[in-house]
Amino acid sequence: MSSDSSSSNKPVSLVTGGAGFLGSHLSDRLLAEGHRVIAVDNLLTGSEANIAHLAGNSDFDFIKHDVTKYIDIAGDVDFVFHFASPASPMDYLELPIQTLKVGSLGTHNALGLAKAKGAKFLIASTSEVYGDPLVHPQTEDYWGNVNPIGPRGVYDEAKRFSEAITFAYNRSHGVDTKVVRIFNTYGPRMRLRDGRVVPAFIGQALEGEPLTVFGDGSQTRSFCFVRDLIDGIFRLSQSSSHGPVNIGNPKEMTILQFAEKILSLIDTDSKIEYRPLPEDDPKVRQPDISLARELLGWEPIVEVDEGLAETIDYFRKD
Repeated sequence: MSSDSSSSNKPVSLVTGGAGFLGSHLSDRLLAEGHRVIAVDNLLTGSEANIAHLAGNSDFDFIKHDVTKYIDIAGDVDFVFHFASPASPMDYLELPIQTLKVGSLGTHNALGLAKAKGAKFLIASTSEVYGDPLVHPQTEDYWGNVNPIGPRGVYDEAKRFSEAITFAYNRSHGVDTKVVRIFNTYGPRMRLRDGRVVPAFIGQALEGEPLTVFGDGSQTRSFCFVRDLIDGIFRLSQSSSHGPVNIGNPKEMTILQFAEKILSLIDTDSKIEYRPLPEDDPKVRQPDISLARELLGWEPIVEVDEGLAETIDYFRKD
């Protein structure tokens, strides 16, 4: 596997998981900022459809590769963005070993590439490192409340390990590393049946099926539109901060409120159906973004109705 990136003076960014939901949007933003982009993805949960619009772009290369194996790139690389990982509960519950391997071996390989190339490194971590939090809202100095052997632990601990090895490479090898903790994100290119609440509710409403609310719907989430999220991540990549930095929307909603919001935006006969709460499902999840405001001058600007309208339109056309 190789990609000759030496033919241009543009900064070169490698994005693992580049055919995924977030990775493809990040690739778009990097190209818009004048970067050359090398997207690496084994298509386990990503899709070439997410990057099909970039096929004719001379500044974009796609390499099908599993990053748990050695990553070999010819030429210069200026930034490594490690976004490869199953990210929805449905995916990481079905792919527990792969999730742990991409968080450990994959992060190690991506860091090794950054070290070899003298590149800046940014890892996509997650609010899941906070587990079922006992501190609310969650600040970056909170260590979390995670069940390491529960079914969700494969994702939580994979990301916690990836943060630990990222900081170890910074301290031991001097790699310029950055950690972003991503909170619930939604937008076009999500998979309709990936198990996350936004595509689940939209898909159910469009089909006239009941909206599945687990528990009594009082558990909370905060939903950030993908364009806002990618803006925060890009700003972090260009900053001197090592993180971790929370990027997400601090406006909290209950799952029941969110279901009612979807029903108000889609003309449907769907009703709400209640089911038992899954094991270790967090009761609250809301970012404190004081650090992102202070260090990056960032906060989300897309209102939930606007973001949902764009997302619903995407799923109607898909």
